[in-house]
Amino acid sequence: MKPRIYIDGQAGTTGLQIYDRLRAREDIQLLTIDPDKRKDAAARSDMMRQADLTFFCLPDDAAREAAELAEAAGTRIIDASTAHRVSPGWVYGLPELHGRREDIRTAQRVANPGCYATGAIVLIRPLVARGLLEPDAPLAIHALSGYSGGGNKTIAQYQDLGRDRELDSPRHYALGLAHKHIPEMMAQGGLTAPPIFCPIICDFSQGMVVAVPLFGLEAQALEACYRDYYAGERLIQVAEPPESGFLGSNHLAGRDDLEIFVCGQGDRSVAYARLDNLGKGAAGAAVQNMNIMLGFPEHTGLTL
Repeated sequence: MKPRIYIDGQAGTTGLQIYDRLRAREDIQLLTIDPDKRKDAAARSDMMRQADLTFFCLPDDAAREAAELAEAAGTRIIDASTAHRVSPGWVYGLPELHGRREDIRTAQRVANPGCYATGAIVLIRPLVARGLLEPDAPLAIHALSGYSGGGNKTIAQYQDLGRDRELDSPRHYALGLAHKHIPEMMAQGGLTAPPIFCPIICDFSQGMVVAVPLFGLEAQALEACYRDYYAGERLIQVAEPPESGFLGSNHLAGRDDLEIFVCGQGDRSVAYARLDNLGKGAAGAAVQNMNIMLGFPEHTGLTL
């Protein structure tokens, strides 16, 4: 019997992206709810009882409420919200972290990583694990993303022909240094001190680059660490920096993989992670986790 999949919150940005990756697959059965009942707790609970696995593509508070429904229904969960990424009893769904893939395979509840957090963690975790970076090292993380990461309201704002001219330019945000991805960056990156995180939203739809400047580390040593840590991984590749000297942010739009670049002069280096914020940063990662949990080949339905 084909596994039955329900997407709770299919109308949202991530929900639609997951649906697009799953709708043509013949190895699963997608369950759909009557659009008029998508906010009806009883109807949603019934869908969860029918499902072998449920995706949460909901605001944080709604995801917490949905978790209570899902627990009663007995369905396995992949939560794409921020709600449970540092919660006890939830497995953080970044399979490329050493030892994590088997945890995901047997998990009842998986928290899908945030997009910025994915880029930061894949750069920081290997360095802490191999002793190249102290857990309490002072870090400043810079990142920029397309506007689709802000969800439907932000997308509508940027696509409005009468929008404010400020949206023509890159915009720094989370100026209070309390971005919601910082807790998972620390927990999964192995950090004991919060980094300064400076995100920027830009006037393009999809794509992201996360940059971590590093003092006292040579680029050659960093690259060797990443190549060793991610050896054999199909979705994370260490690449040579572009000869042009420019690193575009939308190069992987529409894809579900991630690229690492390292640049440096002497003992001053910068590590970069480039990904699609809706791919490896959201829906692609969710489908990857689903494949692992249900025993499918890990990259089924992904675009590489």
